Amino acid sequence: MSVQTVSARGSRIGRLLGQFVRFAVVGGSGVVVNMAVAVVMNKMHGGSANATRVMFPIPGTDLNFRFSSLVWIVSFLIANTYNYQLNRSWTFRGTGRGWWRGFWQFLAIGAVAALIGMVLKALMMSPGNPLSLRGPWFDAWTWRHGGSVLAQLEDACHSPEYVAHAASILITMPINFIVNKVWTFRGRGAAAADVVAPEPADGPADAVDEAPQERV
Repeated sequence: MSVQTVSARGSRIGRLLGQFVRFAVVGGSGVVVNMAVAVVMNKMHGGSANATRVMFPIPGTDLNFRFSSLVWIVSFLIANTYNYQLNRSWTFRGTGRGWWRGFWQFLAIGAVAALIGMVLKALMMSPGNPLSLRGPWFDAWTWRHGGSVLAQLEDACHSPEYVAHAASILITMPINFIVNKVWTFRGRGAAAADVVAPEPADGPADAVDEAPQERV
């Protein structure tokens, strides 16, 4: 393997690692945005204890659309737009797609991940199934409903609404990175940059056959 090949592969690995770290940083800040929207909406609705309140029945099924699902949808849309702009301008600089085209692709990928996350959150919030967040950690906690920021964070860690919300985000985040990397933010020159040039065949590359010279 030539030095040029090793250097090209090392450069590619370094670029991917750099993108992954930047994507994780953006994703982490997006989680903060997502959770902040969830907290604000729940506070405006009387607290996370009311998150399971039924808003309307889903026609043709025995299921109900709860306030918790509305929180998930609104917080996803806001955080998705925030993440897209940061990833476009920082994580995956040089993408060849226009802003709106890339946004709809990013939104479509995020929507699939969000749907998976919403199902997971609904299962964790609904009693009577293996994923339900129940037990002494959640049910025996004495809520303080206010106080210092630390006290409110401690309350949130014992809230099925907030724990289910955060867990669903973390579970679906890898889907976003992998699919967006290979689709939404694939730059014009990405395909060429990811291909390592083949090594030359053995022997002098510039050898030229010369006709034998006559002896004088």
